[in-house]
Amino acid sequence: MAVKVRGIQLTTVRQPLKNPFKTVLQQVEEREVIVVAVTGDTGLIGYGECVAFETPWYTEETITGCRFVLEQVLEPLLANKTIENPQDVWELFGAVKGNRMAKAAVEMAVWDLFAKQQEMPLWKFVGGSGDPIPAGVVVAAAPSKIAEQVAQAAESGYRRVKIKIQPDMDITLLKSVVAAYPGLQFFADANGSFQAYGVERLKAFDEVGFTLIEQPFSERQWTLHTQATKELSTKICLDESIACVEDVQQMIDSRAGDIIVLKMSRLGGWTETLKVVELCQTHSIGMWVGGMIEFGVSKAHNLALASLPGIVYPGDLSASRHFWEKDIIEPEIIVESGEIVLSDRPGIGYRVV
Repeated sequence: MAVKVRGIQLTTVRQPLKNPFKTVLQQVEEREVIVVAVTGDTGLIGYGECVAFETPWYTEETITGCRFVLEQVLEPLLANKTIENPQDVWELFGAVKGNRMAKAAVEMAVWDLFAKQQEMPLWKFVGGSGDPIPAGVVVAAAPSKIAEQVAQAAESGYRRVKIKIQPDMDITLLKSVVAAYPGLQFFADANGSFQAYGVERLKAFDEVGFTLIEQPFSERQWTLHTQATKELSTKICLDESIACVEDVQQMIDSRAGDIIVLKMSRLGGWTETLKVVELCQTHSIGMWVGGMIEFGVSKAHNLALASLPGIVYPGDLSASRHFWEKDIIEPEIIVESGEIVLSDRPGIGYRVV
């Protein structure tokens, strides 16, 4: 069933985090996003969330640049268009180079709108199972705060904890934290920080007990990632290196990793992400859904993504109250017994407030 776009609204949301989010690249204390609302001819509204950061520390996009692209480039391309299926948005935006985070925010809104028009939960619309989603949390803190925040995560019932690491961290500290919680699964995220140190320094982290080490080297360092995949027993996972389905094929061909992080914002939205999922399923590549310190709109899309077959590792899927005193959706996302129950309501399943 086709949708005619009747309106596109952009709303800026800015809130402080409950706790600073510290990585080797930047410390985030306040978060700004753009919520995209696309209204169809029946009056239904689909929602997406632009999750670029204020500075280009994760990708080259920034929230300021995305606002310009959304207002001046993408919105005019989509306004008053009749869309036969949500994949058409990817083709419509094809003439615009890059700007995947801006594109993703609009495209996600259109997918939500189509699911609502068909009166289906988004997870069902994209082929998900509807089973509860295992919850995971990120610990991005100074070394003195890591043990405390891991203890809080364990007490809250999370099944997986991802710790932000960098080359000069105390291996003994990390080993003691991981050993203290044998029932928890631990990931490590390096954000490319081992680039200047090579594989030898990374090998010290092979002893910690992590399930995987995410993005130890920079985005295009296929050779170093191949070497690490070959020489470490801990699985190597790629995040920033994967911007499109061709990058996944490059990883497969060069054996530069075992697992990838799925982030619709980095990939440009649902259409490209579903292509990546299909390729990973074909080649038995592990997958999990990554977070972007996002609000509930983006997280609702991520929950639908995490319901797809083959996504077996717990993702960055935490409760609304983990980052925020109050989320922008109702009801808020909650974690019970280490899981998040998917909504049966149409579309993303939450009301945007």
